Amino acid sequence: MPKKVKPAGDGKEEGPVPCKQVKVEAAGGPSPLNLDSPSGLFESLISPIKTETFFKEFWEQKPLLIQRDDPVLATYYRSLFRLSDLKSLCSRGMYYGRDVNVCRCVNGKKKVLNKDGKVHFLQLRKDFDQKRATIQFHQPQRFKDELWRIQEKLECYFGSLVGSNVYITPAGSQGLPPHYDDVEVRGEETARLREDELLPARVFILQLEGEKHWRLYHPTVPLAREYSLEAEDRIGRPAHEFTLKPGDLLYFPRGTIHQADTPSGLAHSTHVTISTYQSSSWGDFLLDTVSGLVFDTAKADVELRAGIPRQLLLQVETTAVATRKLSGFLRMLADRLEGTKELLSADMKKDFAMNRLPPYYLGDGVELSTPGGQLPGLDSTVRLQFRDHVVLTVGPDQDPSDETREKMVYIYHSLKNRRETHMMGNEETESHGLRFPLSHIDALKQIWNSSAISVKDLKLTTDEEKQSLVTSWPYVLTNRGT
Repeated sequence: MPKKVKPAGDGKEEGPVPCKQVKVEAAGGPSPLNLDSPSGLFESLISPIKTETFFKEFWEQKPLLIQRDDPVLATYYRSLFRLSDLKSLCSRGMYYGRDVNVCRCVNGKKKVLNKDGKVHFLQLRKDFDQKRATIQFHQPQRFKDELWRIQEKLECYFGSLVGSNVYITPAGSQGLPPHYDDVEVRGEETARLREDELLPARVFILQLEGEKHWRLYHPTVPLAREYSLEAEDRIGRPAHEFTLKPGDLLYFPRGTIHQADTPSGLAHSTHVTISTYQSSSWGDFLLDTVSGLVFDTAKADVELRAGIPRQLLLQVETTAVATRKLSGFLRMLADRLEGTKELLSADMKKDFAMNRLPPYYLGDGVELSTPGGQLPGLDSTVRLQFRDHVVLTVGPDQDPSDETREKMVYIYHSLKNRRETHMMGNEETESHGLRFPLSHIDALKQIWNSSAISVKDLKLTTDEEKQSLVTSWPYVLTNRGT
């Protein structure tokens, strides 16, 4: 029976107390992660905690520590990334800032020890051994197959991007001062954060090699949206303190202040942080969908198409008239939202599809087709392939030559995404997918909601439309026979 220790909640402990902890004894047989399905993977990742319990009691609420005395799982975790992997990775052309950061915590402050240009393994190892520096490797799933396999399934499970960073710290050293993280950032912010660190959101930490001593503190900003260093005299004593060993897992919510060091007298420590839910709050979703809601409402309501008062943009403060007008519009939008089934996603769905990992070992840039190269016909039965890697959204026509801006159905997928650019932000990405007239929405939903469907039964007016629909995206549909 797993040992469960609940953290005291009255704040009167004499010293640090453990967070919610589960001790798992070795079962005697192999206990690898279940990679058969996204849900199976997550269940095995947090085992023996049940998924329902995790999301009810821990997700975005408090830390969870799972300690496992399981040699098989510990060996598997070690295989995900080792210090010895750096030599071969450096030979492939790694660069400081983009791929690797070297840093150390000195007198409570982070000191960055990066060189310029390409990373040379001998210099990296010298800084590690002599300067006791922490090596941070960005997004190792680009090169390590098993991390690709794990993170691809977690992206399917969460419906959100999943990034990772590896931290390798020598004995008796600490890489980062106390801090809290906000989100796994990409894009324009990446360059700034390479000077600091890529920031995890909701974080799962897997201990791979050696041991790491952790101290967690109560958040000063719950579910923080910005990275922050925190002075120790401000954060007080640790709320939780413990040591991770290979095979152990730690989860904590965004905004949890934390610091970690490798104990003296032991080997180096390697852990990987797997983080998710970048820009996936209700606030983000509201910002993403409200523009489409305004677009639809303005087409039907002349008030929203009327001009704003003269010189309103020249005012230092918003006028009372403008505030009342906007308040009324927001109430009108809220009423309209209650009866809306089709929310227009401006960017979130497309961004997710563009930037996520491709299916594990499908291959980068592979041209996909139906089995045997045969396209489906009217007598075929079709089904959706890679359902977890395809998103459907409705939005205004993105063709700049179309002045009417009619709504269209967009299908985006990640089947041709490049693993090497995953979560790198400054690398160019492109969207892959198709657009269809809004009249095709019911037929597309039939395909989405059916395990298999006859082409003849699609809700389209003509056989030509049915044929065109199923032959225009053969890499998504598969022919089930004629």
